[in-house]
Amino acid sequence: MSAKVATQKFSFPFSCAARLCQQDEVTQTGCIQVKALALHDLQENHILSKQSPVAVIGALVHNENQAQESPKPPPGGDVAPAQILVCAKALQSAVLPRQNVSEKLTVESEDQRPAAKRQLSSESAARTITVVKKSTVRKEAEEQRHLKPKAYLGQRASPCTVAAGQRSRRKDLFTSSDVFHRVDSHVIRAGAELKEKCVYDVKAIVQSITKGTRNELERLRAIWVWLCHNIEYDVSGYLGHSEKLSSPEDVIAAGRGVCCGYSNLCTEMCREVGIECQEVPGHSKGIGYRQGQSLRNVKSDHLWNAVLLGGQWFLLDACWGAGRVDMEHESFVKRFDDFYFLTDPEEFIDSHFPDEEKWQLLDTPITVEEFERRVFKTSAFFTMGLRLIQPHHSHIVTDDGEANVSLGFSRPTTFTHEITQHQDLLHCGSSEQKESSNSSYGLLTVSHRSMRLQLLPPASGAYDVKVFARPESTTAPLIWVCSFTVECPTPRAMEEIPENPFLSWGLQPVAGSLGVAGSSQGSEVAEVEEGVFELALKTSRPLMVLCELVHPELEAAVAKRCLATQIQPNVLTCHVLCPLHGFYRLSVFVRDYEKTEVKFQNAANFLLHCKGKVVSPDELFPPNLGSVCGPGTRTSEAGLSKFSHTTALVSTQQGKCNITFHNQRDLELHTVLSREESKTAAIPLSRHLFCTYTDSKVTVSVSLPDPGVYRLGLYARLTPGGDFNPMCDFVLRNSCDQPGPPFPCVYSAWRNGCVLFEPRVGLLEPLSWVRFRVRVPGAQRVSVVGETRTDLKLNKSRVWEGEVSSGNGLQQLKLAAASGESSDMAVLMTFDIKQLDREV
Repeated sequence: MSAKVATQKFSFPFSCAARLCQQDEVTQTGCIQVKALALHDLQENHILSKQSPVAVIGALVHNENQAQESPKPPPGGDVAPAQILVCAKALQSAVLPRQNVSEKLTVESEDQRPAAKRQLSSESAARTITVVKKSTVRKEAEEQRHLKPKAYLGQRASPCTVAAGQRSRRKDLFTSSDVFHRVDSHVIRAGAELKEKCVYDVKAIVQSITKGTRNELERLRAIWVWLCHNIEYDVSGYLGHSEKLSSPEDVIAAGRGVCCGYSNLCTEMCREVGIECQEVPGHSKGIGYRQGQSLRNVKSDHLWNAVLLGGQWFLLDACWGAGRVDMEHESFVKRFDDFYFLTDPEEFIDSHFPDEEKWQLLDTPITVEEFERRVFKTSAFFTMGLRLIQPHHSHIVTDDGEANVSLGFSRPTTFTHEITQHQDLLHCGSSEQKESSNSSYGLLTVSHRSMRLQLLPPASGAYDVKVFARPESTTAPLIWVCSFTVECPTPRAMEEIPENPFLSWGLQPVAGSLGVAGSSQGSEVAEVEEGVFELALKTSRPLMVLCELVHPELEAAVAKRCLATQIQPNVLTCHVLCPLHGFYRLSVFVRDYEKTEVKFQNAANFLLHCKGKVVSPDELFPPNLGSVCGPGTRTSEAGLSKFSHTTALVSTQQGKCNITFHNQRDLELHTVLSREESKTAAIPLSRHLFCTYTDSKVTVSVSLPDPGVYRLGLYARLTPGGDFNPMCDFVLRNSCDQPGPPFPCVYSAWRNGCVLFEPRVGLLEPLSWVRFRVRVPGAQRVSVVGETRTDLKLNKSRVWEGEVSSGNGLQQLKLAAASGESSDMAVLMTFDIKQLDREV
């Protein structure tokens, strides 16, 4: 009579958690065989009871054919398994529904189980079944919590045995390679000692490097690490300069071998520890792989391995895990790559295509043509957690001279790219690392969770595109992660794009950590209207900013006159002028406002395109413009507030303006007016500024002599006796053709509270009567001195007033005042008088 039989194979000392059987896995007609243990022994030791239900460990066999198949020998020649025979009816009360089971069954070797656990009878003392609460297992098996062997142990399997959705992945076996630190350290140390002693015997090496391992996974790991660290790829043999080594002894003695040397030796070493290992021939996208070539009916050129763990096959390639080949220098570069240890088939298939379909280990195998079309991804692509959004195939044809690549990422990542003329060989000696971008034929932008690369080949033809990346938190060189080929039938006609050495366009991934919270401009190209562009960056904390503008034909000195930046506590504003057509790179650098010792870091890069009106040279910002324009963080800290003009740019159509603000700390102030000197002025520009101080309010009056662009600099003495410090600059743009007159020349006696009402010009007409109105606090007498002295009268509004003749031939009138009982008068200001001969 047919019965469902559960067979158990204990694979000690491989410790594993037992799978709890469901009710439908043991029927009333079925039975379980027991050798060496009697039913009453189990009951006496409380292994089987209603209070302490257990489940049977092992593979479930559902027909006689499976039951008759010989189980795989235990790894390392372990003791034959104990087998259990219990009538299903006797177990009926012991088997509970899965959701009601509160105990966990573990299988342990004698050296692993806690001493406090109850042993079975002496006949079964060598192998013990215990029932342990989950909390106890977690506490006592801390190191094993990262190792996750499945319930296929002991079941012999073919590559196609595991059903879809049931395959264990690498992460199911171990959460991180860090769990192998003890094994890896021992293997590296033992490998060096064996090499020093010239030990070349496979068995001796395996015994040494697997000493202290506790299960077949650790034994396999020891073999893998030894291969990667002690065998170098035989570049000379590959290139035909010397004989290829393939036998295990020759490979070990020489310390080098080609792919078959790695795979053959791996198979031999696994055999020594009882791990079933197969060599898998096939094609790989490694050295010698030609992009675009058909592999159909082409002899395969690579070998790797498949190993059976827990009844399931896994893939590994020690040749690729040992390092890479530098074809340019015909040398091997040792670089341990843990990715190729038990690589998941879904990732392995991107670079390895086996001759036999079954060794793809995929639920849905792919064709060799699909393998050829697949995008080549390096191990770094997967270890960084990247994913391919578009394109789905490696060969791209441009549309209107443009092709696009897009990658997703789960952790902040920095990207760059490289575009070169197409070469047949995928690995042609070019670098696998990169510090920055040196290509002007692509626009790379990074958003919150994706990267987009817009490719713009400069001419018709084929190109190779490499994408490089690194975690944002590191400063190491960027690593090659994937490759594409681009075919461009017709390039797009466009101007030259300036190089971007700062990796990507738009806000950089690190912008948020640098304090930049948002931008008025996205990562797309900004079309500049009227030759003027304004960028605003929102900040999460006070920052300092520097900007750089680059155009292929723009000189650096001129580029500086195209930028004006305003720094406010929560906003950074950059005003940009474009004097030439074409593309510009605008790069923004920031640092914390208070941390003057910290270097500026790149926070954003924007691509500007100016194809319409451009700014003329005489419209550029004035020379020597400071890095801080307009009111902002610096003026606020100095107590200068309530500015009438809150932006850095001030335009006037009348040739004059008044800028007012409050000086809360009563600082000593100084103002400077300057412009690009195209000619020598008869009257200095300082005479076109006039400052009035009333209580805390300050009024800076400006009268501009000519149309054009001016710089108004505001300075303050922050400490008594100290230097004047720059507070901010204003850019004054005058469109009035009528020249503005100068102001009177002011002297130090003109102090806080003094106000000039009339005349407001410093150049008077000759032979005319001039009305004077002025307020001078504390003055006892105010006079105008010319040919004679004219005393002004004090009215009810406390304003001194009167009319004074400018005379004939006089050059100057002086306004003076006397304070207190002193008869001495101090000159407040002087007025020039036009000379008649100048008008002839």
